[in-house]
Amino acid sequence: MGTSAPTPIKFLQQPTSAAWVEQALENLSTVLLDHSHCERKAAGVAINLMFRYPSNAKLVRSLTAIAQEELQHFEQVNQILEQRGIPLAPLSAPPYGAGLSKQIRRDEPDRLLDSLLVSALIEARSHERLGLLAVHCSDAELSRFYRGLMASEARHYGIYWMLADEYFERSLLHSRLEALAQTESELLATLHPEPRIHS
Repeated sequence: MGTSAPTPIKFLQQPTSAAWVEQALENLSTVLLDHSHCERKAAGVAINLMFRYPSNAKLVRSLTAIAQEELQHFEQVNQILEQRGIPLAPLSAPPYGAGLSKQIRRDEPDRLLDSLLVSALIEARSHERLGLLAVHCSDAELSRFYRGLMASEARHYGIYWMLADEYFERSLLHSRLEALAQTESELLATLHPEPRIHS
């Protein structure tokens, strides 16, 4: 197990617990399967935002690139699953995603702001947790794989933040991000009994 730790991410109010790292390392097959689901969902989020805001040229261009990259990661994870004899299968979702989705307000432009910031938070947490797996996983192949994805995850949460910064006042961004980040941390405060990337 490595001794260094990823740099804390300013978007996140609380770091991931050691208990999650231990749970994930003890259940790598399930975490890999959930990772596949996460990449597919992340591509879907980007595509859905493009459909919702088709006249927003910069958003569409930026999220097209994210969706393509998420689908590439989806394929890469699925190849690892196949190599390891882990069949694709459904998994029950932890409260994390639904809990954050509930925070997205219905009326515009609040809906766009919240959608971008929630996506940024999810990508930031993914970056942090893949980094933890890269550091602590004793499986050299998986450690390299997770380390290789970290830059993409960092770029993705940066893109969502820059889009929010493009369309909204900075003071509004910071106050709303603080509230959403608090909810995000609360959703992870109690370790979910089933191992997941976001649990």
